[in-house]
Order: sequence, then C-alpha cells, then structure tokens
Amino acid sequence: MAALAATSLLCHPAEAAELELTLRYDRPASVWTEALPIGNGRIGAMVFGGTSEERVQINESTLWGGVPHDYINPDAGSHLADLRQLIFAGKPADAAALAERVMGRPKLLMPYQPFCDLRMHFPATAQPESYHRELRLDEAVATTTYVLDGVEFRREVFASYQDQVLVVRLTASQPKRLTLDVAIDSPQEGTHVETTGSDRLLLKGQIQPRHNPPSTWTGSWDEPGLRFAAVVRVMHDGGTVRAANGRLQVADASAVTILFSNATSFRNYRDIDGDAVTTASGYVDRAGERSFDELRRRHVDDFSSLFSRVQLQLGDTASTETTDRRIKTFAETDDPALLALYFHFGRYLLISSSRPGGQPANLQGIWNEELRPPWGSKWTTNINLEMNYWLADAGNLWDTQEPLWSLIRDLRVTGADTARAHYGAKGWVLHHNTDLWRAATPVDGPWGLWPMGSLWLANQMWDHYEFSQDREFLAHEAYPAMKGAAEFALDLLVTAPSGTRAAGRLVTNPSTSPENNYLVDGKGQSLSYAATMDLQLVAELFERCRKAAAVLDVDAAFAERLADAGSRLPPLQVGARGQLQEWIEDYAEAEPAHRHVSHLYALYPGQGIDVERTPALAAAARRSLELRGDGGTGWAAAWRVALWARLRDSERAYTNLRFLITKSTLPNMFDLHPPFQIDGNLGATAGITELLVQSTVDEIRLLPALPKRWTSGRMAGVRVRGGATVDLSWRGGELTETRLRSERATHYRLTYNGRSANVALAAGVPVVLDSALKMIGR
Repeated sequence: MAALAATSLLCHPAEAAELELTLRYDRPASVWTEALPIGNGRIGAMVFGGTSEERVQINESTLWGGVPHDYINPDAGSHLADLRQLIFAGKPADAAALAERVMGRPKLLMPYQPFCDLRMHFPATAQPESYHRELRLDEAVATTTYVLDGVEFRREVFASYQDQVLVVRLTASQPKRLTLDVAIDSPQEGTHVETTGSDRLLLKGQIQPRHNPPSTWTGSWDEPGLRFAAVVRVMHDGGTVRAANGRLQVADASAVTILFSNATSFRNYRDIDGDAVTTASGYVDRAGERSFDELRRRHVDDFSSLFSRVQLQLGDTASTETTDRRIKTFAETDDPALLALYFHFGRYLLISSSRPGGQPANLQGIWNEELRPPWGSKWTTNINLEMNYWLADAGNLWDTQEPLWSLIRDLRVTGADTARAHYGAKGWVLHHNTDLWRAATPVDGPWGLWPMGSLWLANQMWDHYEFSQDREFLAHEAYPAMKGAAEFALDLLVTAPSGTRAAGRLVTNPSTSPENNYLVDGKGQSLSYAATMDLQLVAELFERCRKAAAVLDVDAAFAERLADAGSRLPPLQVGARGQLQEWIEDYAEAEPAHRHVSHLYALYPGQGIDVERTPALAAAARRSLELRGDGGTGWAAAWRVALWARLRDSERAYTNLRFLITKSTLPNMFDLHPPFQIDGNLGATAGITELLVQSTVDEIRLLPALPKRWTSGRMAGVRVRGGATVDLSWRGGELTETRLRSERATHYRLTYNGRSANVALAAGVPVVLDSALKMIGR
C-alpha cells in the first residue's frame, strides 16, 4: 500500500516537493506545551530543546495508578428495576439519587502517570546563536541546533519502534567539544537512581499508594502498584565518561549517543508481576549492538513506511516562518499550508502513540507530565477514544488500530461480567470511561450511567471491515464483538409503558445523552430513556450485525431477532425548533451550546443520516448544529468539522477549522480542550479528510465540501470504503484529476459537483479520470 502511494506521488514531483512536514521554532520550549512530542507507541517523550539544560519528559504506556481491580458493584443489579420505574415515571432527580448506588466500586478510575525525566546539563560559556528547533513529521526526529563559541551543536532525538529505545544523538562541528552531565529523575515517590558501571544509570521504583481528591476526577488507591524501571546508557566517540553522584559525566567527546528505555511490571490487566529492570535493560543492550546510523535508519524506514501512505498539499507555497507564529497569525492569513501541516501532525501523533503491542491512544495520546492529569488521562469512550481512531481507516493507518482491538478483547471479558452483575444481561457492556484495569462499570456519577460504549466500539469495528474488506478480521475480531454488544442491547431494551411518549416501543432505560443535561422545572437532569444517540447506535449495530452475519453465513435466527427488535425502536424525532431532538421529549437544554452533539452520531461518524437518502433528518441535523453553535472545546470543533462536511457545507466546516487553529491550538500544535487533549488533533485530521473525500462501499464523493480558500491542492493515498485508494487534485477550486486503485476487483459510483460516473476496478490496475470523470487513456 505504501509503495502504491509513493508511485502516485512520483508523477507530480513538483507538487510533492511543496509538502510541509516540519514544525519549526527559534527558541527552546519554556513550558511543556511548547515541547515537541515523539513516541513509538510505548515510550512517549516531550523534547524541550534547551541549550544549557535539556529536559526530555518521558512516559510509558502502561504506567498507571492503582492495581488490578474488579470494579463490579454486586448490589447494582438489585436496583435496576426501581431505577427504570423512576425514569419512566418522570422522576429523573430520584433516579439520579438511586444511580449513585449502582456505580462501580470505586466510582473514580485510575490515572495515567508520568514516568521520568532525562536531563542533560551543558556548561554555559556564552549566549547561543543561530538557534533552531524542529520536528520532522515524516522522519519522527526532533532536532535542536545552535552555535556557541563558534561551534555548531546538534542534537537529534527519536523514539524507535523497531528497537524500543529512545535515542539522543549529540554532535559538534569541532572535535572534543561535547561536555555534559546526564541524569534521570522521576516525579513518582520512592524512586531510586544508581549508576551501574561507568556508562549507565538505572532508575527503579513502584507506584505508591495515593489519595486524590474527588474533585480531580481521579481515583485513589491504598496499596503499592506497578513496579517500573528505566535504563540510560551513554556511548561516546572520543573523550571520557564516568559515573559520579548519580550522574554520568561526559568530557571532551566528539559525538555522544544516549540510549534510554523503560518498562513496567505490567503483563496484562490482571497480572503485574513482570520484571521491569530486565525488560528495560534488554532493550538498551540490544540497541547498543547497533551503530547510531543503523538505529536512525531502522527508525526512519519504519516510521516513514506508515506516514508516507497519505499525503496532502493545500495551496502552492510553503512557509519558512516558525510554527508558533503561523498559529498566532492564522486569523489574518488563513494559511492553507498550515492546515495541511496540522492534518499531517494528526497522523504523526496517532502513529507515535498507538502501535501494535501497546496500549491505545488515551486522552493525551501517550504524553503526560502530571500525577493527576485532567480526567485521569483515561480512555473516555463516549466520544474521545473513538475520535482518536476516526482517521485510521481513511488515513491508511490500519496498523495503529491493533491496540484498540486488543483493548476491546479485554473489555469483552470485563464487560461481560459487568453486564451480568449490573443488568442481568448477556453480551458485554461498557460505560463512558475505562482505564488500564479495563473497568466496564458506570463511573463518576449518574451521567456515567451510559451503557452504550460497547455498541459504539463495535460499530467502529464494522467501519474497519468496510474499509479493509478483511473477512478474517470480521470473523475473528469484529463480529464476535458486534454480536456481544448486540446481545447486551437486546437485553437492555424494554417496552415503554403506556402513558409514555414511546409507549409500546422498545427503548433503552436507563439512558443519557453523554455529559449533557436537559431541564425539568429549571433544574438540569441527565437520566432518561431512549436518548436519540442510543437509538441511533442500537439501530446501526443491529443492521450491521445482520450484514456481518450474512457475509459470514452464520446466525440467521439471531439476525431475524435483530431485525424484529430494530423495527420496534422509536423513530428519530424533530423538535419544535426544527432540530433533531436529543431526548425522547423535546426538552429545553441546560447548555444550548454544549460541546457534545451526541444525537448527531448518525450523521457522523455513523451513516444513518445522509443529505440525499434522508433529507428531512439531514435538515433537522443541520438545524441542531446551528442551534448548538460553532467551536466549543477543541475536540468538539473537530467533530463539527466532520458533521458540516457530511452536510456538504464547506464554509461552516471551515469556520470550525479556523476555531481549532485560532482558539484551540497550542504552540507545539497540540489541541487545547482546554487543557491539552489529543482527540482534537486526531479528529480534525479525520474531518479534513471528509471535506475532500467521502465514501460508502459503493460510492465515492469527490471534493464534497471543498472550502473556498483551498483553491488548489492534492491528496494522495486516502482509503475509501470497499477497499480502494484514491488520489485527487484540484486547481481553481475545480477537480482536475482522480486516480483510483484497488487490491480487489470492485466498482464504484463516483460523484462530483452534480456529475457522476460508474467505474469498475480490476485488482491492481489503476484508473485515472479527468475533471469530467471521464477515464483517461481509454
């Protein structure tokens, strides 16, 4: 796949040369949100680029608070009938009070933790000149250069997936000019650092018991948890290195390579008896057998093989201005190349934070310096985790999804236990958050009684099947998860009693629309039945399960049961303001501009609402978006980009992109919720893709919502449902060329600007079409 994308780009070398793939700065980072992120899916690091003092703040994907824990509340199931009765009786406040008795134990989950800091101290002799700091996205290398006393110093930092080490390379333009101290420390209590031999540091520790105030939305634990270790090795050309006072002192070297790796005792969510010291030491020992040049080549080859699959160019000119200044002036410049860089940065972040064998990208990807990070830096499953992976399928980064599929495998186990204990149900359930210990219970408070997480993730697995056409994945990963989520949904559904708006229909109860409230007698309430998002998730999952069963030729009787239940769901409703209702009743909203737009799931990322197939519902969805307003938090604006793209409204989509850059982007391009959350970065990349290409398994929409400011550009390597890959270019706001290819024989209906064409693809044979959708060369 990567080779095909590269071949296509070779046809346009001038255009390919214009791609902007570098973040640039002219001063060191003064705070964490100015540092540059690198990662290999397991090790995450933030590089500050200091001259007298360099700090590389480091994480490891499995270092979390707490210990293996079963969150199930054995008393929860005994309250379910009463809870449902209160909700049907229109007593949401009483239901919320009772809901506190069905929360998981404890009801606050565990936090992702910072690991350590690698520090380098350089003797200061003068003020540095010609300072430059950059991050090359295509190579995943952070570089710092400056001149001091007539000597140019260069520092490269990268995190290798191939060798599982972080590498720091220091060079100077004159020999024997590198003198520095290397140290390591950790914000975790009780850590110990020792020197081992003349060229190594060893940090060891164990997560200690901690009490976190409930106001931090972070759980507490009262026993020691994961053990962890980090190893630093210094290799040098010329000069000397010696151990002293817990540091490594390098003097008069011509080049220095620092190898770092870390590990925890985590084996799985039930076993934390691994040997962190041996694991971390092994990574460093094996990497030390390779030269720096080989380590760098292996890293760059690996990373670029993923990153190069999709490329985007917007506009005809590149910029040499620093990235932070471009962000500051974007409101005046509307710099299209900066948005292309932002698109590529999202792809960079997903590759860096989610690789096979590791954990999925969490609320902060893999980067966190705080002992009590915002919302625990958990996996929030009522939008944020799903949003992190929206770009993976169209963005041709299928490899990055393996940690998500692995998480789902675990959650199918803990979720099945929770379904039985809390609901007396079959299948598996997931509520709105989970952590390293695979919590599946309702947590935080009554608003956490949202049992739809398993359905959303199962639907996302079907999306991957539609893009990949991978029958093995469908049979062994997706369909078992989908069927289990559907089994839970069948048992969750109950018949609404007479006197209710949905009387006689099958409805979810308890139900809520994630994190939003409606007003009853002037007071905000969250619990209801048959929230609109629930109905959309259930209907979509039932339909997709039936399709999957047909593809696999299994479970015919189960498919019929799903069809029957689906026919009994309440229809989506349009409220008095012309909006798609968020709740079963047309309630007033406690926050009319709320960040979540959960009731628009069927528009995006779902496919139940479409401008052409369901115009009335699409119009109601549009009205809901108008009423909710643009912007909001970073990730909320990113979601709105994709929603407006599905409505073919390029300018409203662009308004939200502008908001993202001008209001919700930090100097290092991280998304600002606020505070920092990675979902806005990753979700915006998916939204930009939707502006340029949309698809079903048999239709491709070309430039369906091209912003007017993007007068010229090209995209290469984007994947579409049905398994094909699309390249396209445009100039003067008009499509100029489209190139399709597929690894399997298939066919599509292509549409662009009122025109359409039917195209048949033979396996491995590219097809090129002109601006009129006529095939070139035939």
